Amino acid sequence: MQSLRQILPLAWPVFVGQLAVLAYSTIDTLLVARHSATDLAALAVGSAVYTSVFVGLMGVVLAISPVAGQLFGAKRMAEAGDSLHQAAWLALALTVLGELVLWFPQPFLAISQVNPEIAAKVRDYLRMLGVALPAALLFTAYRGFNTAVSRPKAVMALQIGGLALKFPASALLIGGFSIGPLQVPALGAVGCAIATAIVMWSQLLIALLVLRRDPFYADFGFARTGLHRPSKDTLLRLTKLGVPMGASVLIEVTGFTFMAIFIARLGTTPVAGHQLAANLVAMMFMMPLAQANACSTLVAQALGARDHAAARRLGWHGLEIALAIAFVMGALIFTLRGQVLGLYTSNAAIVAAALPLLGWLWLFHVADAGQTVAAFVLRAHHIATAPMLIYAFAIWGLGLGGGYWLAFGDHAIALPAFMRGAMGFWSAASAGLAAAAIGLGALLAWVHRREASASR
Repeated sequence: MQSLRQILPLAWPVFVGQLAVLAYSTIDTLLVARHSATDLAALAVGSAVYTSVFVGLMGVVLAISPVAGQLFGAKRMAEAGDSLHQAAWLALALTVLGELVLWFPQPFLAISQVNPEIAAKVRDYLRMLGVALPAALLFTAYRGFNTAVSRPKAVMALQIGGLALKFPASALLIGGFSIGPLQVPALGAVGCAIATAIVMWSQLLIALLVLRRDPFYADFGFARTGLHRPSKDTLLRLTKLGVPMGASVLIEVTGFTFMAIFIARLGTTPVAGHQLAANLVAMMFMMPLAQANACSTLVAQALGARDHAAARRLGWHGLEIALAIAFVMGALIFTLRGQVLGLYTSNAAIVAAALPLLGWLWLFHVADAGQTVAAFVLRAHHIATAPMLIYAFAIWGLGLGGGYWLAFGDHAIALPAFMRGAMGFWSAASAGLAAAAIGLGALLAWVHRREASASR
């Protein structure tokens, strides 16, 4: 209960804020599903590509959280503030890499084997998201810093405000509108990307204003100076931790998003059904993600204050709490899966394609919660390379590789129905996440035992 009382005040604002962010894609999925199946297929493939790019780069930038968290716990405010400046430089450098992929997505389109009409929509969608990418990565640095210094409500407020802007912007641009002489045609999936760019830049500008004006940030030095010059030592520290973090996140996310790209080979209806199931699972994931952020923050601050006993207690209890909540949530959504999918669309073919995929939802979600919290707590200990290797084996090897083998191998026709096609990817992904959760949990237990022995 003591751990829960510490975790809850940090977790719920992160949960609400991340739920608001996920609602961006949920809104896009709901609106585009009612617009056209072709645009929904383009949204599924395009969002899979963008998510793969953005989340991998975001993982590197989020090295700011464990770094600033330990500095904050040690009361080294000026150094914590400088780490945000350096994270901003890192975000700008990573933007260049991301833009190259978004503007030249041909390898992803070749893998997905979508038809030319969908491919053209995907290209336009990704290029518009390229406009949003710099603001999104810079805002990630702001979000990571605020999480590290126990101020998640500042981020939550901006994310909720972004949602209030996202809905009308997407609705107008997807379906088109006319106001006097201004006439905007229906843009479909591309309209989603334009709306996202508007939201991301609006959030970033307000975040910069908050850093300059809010008295809370005065001790960190944000009100007195502009952007600090790049610091080789701090950038190296962020990069050393951030690259394996980013690689881990990239492996985790691409193990999931590449499912959409491969499932697109099966046709428009299967990938549209996968998009609904993927969005539902992503929404459920916001709860363990919020708990993981809160646990990582508290553990990093405890380590900075050299309270290793509290760090061990919070890390392990956080994992236990996340698994318990995920078990209950998974059971509830699994039981109501038919009604939940009905909220997305009335298209019987798409619902029929999505419904069997949710047969794996319960195991998928519990395993996802376990591996997420364990990985975040390990990052608070500045341990990221070993988790990256575990992810590569479990998620790329067992999950994505196993799913491809089940779905497209010559033997696939002889497999039972629950392991063929899109179901093959979902069954293998669930097994991969379970393996990752077990491996990361065992690594965390070893770290705790090592620290307990060292403190005796």
